[in-house]
Amino acid sequence: MVDIVCLGEPLLELSERPGDGGTWFLQGYGGDTSNCAIAAARQDASVGYLTALGDDGFGRAFLDLWAAEGVDASAVAVDRDAHTGVYFIRYRDGEHAFSYLRQGSAASRLGPDDLPLDYIRAARVLHVSGISQAISPEACDAVFAAVAAAREAGVTVSYDTNLRLRLWPLARARAVIHAAMREADIALPGLEDARRLTGLTDPDAVVDFYAGLGPRIVALKMGHEGVLVAADGERVHCPPHPVAQVDAAGAGDVFDGAFLSGIVRGVRPVAAARYANVAAALSTLGRGAVAPIPRRAAVEAALRGA
Repeated sequence: MVDIVCLGEPLLELSERPGDGGTWFLQGYGGDTSNCAIAAARQDASVGYLTALGDDGFGRAFLDLWAAEGVDASAVAVDRDAHTGVYFIRYRDGEHAFSYLRQGSAASRLGPDDLPLDYIRAARVLHVSGISQAISPEACDAVFAAVAAAREAGVTVSYDTNLRLRLWPLARARAVIHAAMREADIALPGLEDARRLTGLTDPDAVVDFYAGLGPRIVALKMGHEGVLVAADGERVHCPPHPVAQVDAAGAGDVFDGAFLSGIVRGVRPVAAARYANVAAALSTLGRGAVAPIPRRAAVEAALRGA
């Protein structure tokens, strides 16, 4: 069995590239929890992924990707009546513009009865996110069922808010995300998400809020301001690792995977956050969610040089 299990929706990425003959799209891979799984695997963690894929070329591409990355996909379901989700990225004035083809995707149809609960119970960490719950009512219930199974088995639960207001209204997102966070051991919110969800602006107040819900570890991701970590009776600000950023779209997911890889290795939370901070920064040096994710040797080299 694996140490870290990630549950959610993978999305095939088609990223705009201008060319002499017009615009074309480069195929890549995305989906927050899939990115997290690959990031953890590239840090030499033992990782598995849970989802449903369509019986299509995009789904098979993900199976090939996870096999190449060392992510166990033996428990991934195939839904012959649904498609694998897709998203497009266009770049406008240096900003990302996203378009999605995910309604009715195979992952959104995965419900509680479809979960391989023994696979979850045998892990050390279960990682889920707000997106995992936002894509459909069935998926939302599946996450709660997975979390319940993990807690019953003594498996650590990790939760990233990953708020996407295109998927659900703020009031519902707030209720569901905070209900799930009450069942989590590790909270991995982003600052902008947290400000919308809590109405608070000060990072320390945000950390207090999430710690008050029950997680024993809170790592508040603040982008260019670094990470604020509360764990083991201490609160530490980890400054950002300076890089010439190209594309930060998947940096939060990379932080999650690198952080959890440290936790399962027995690294203290603050040290794990410092490591993950560097991994996330290095992942912004290229375009796309997966291709720029650094491997452990590169992160350790950057830490030594910091």
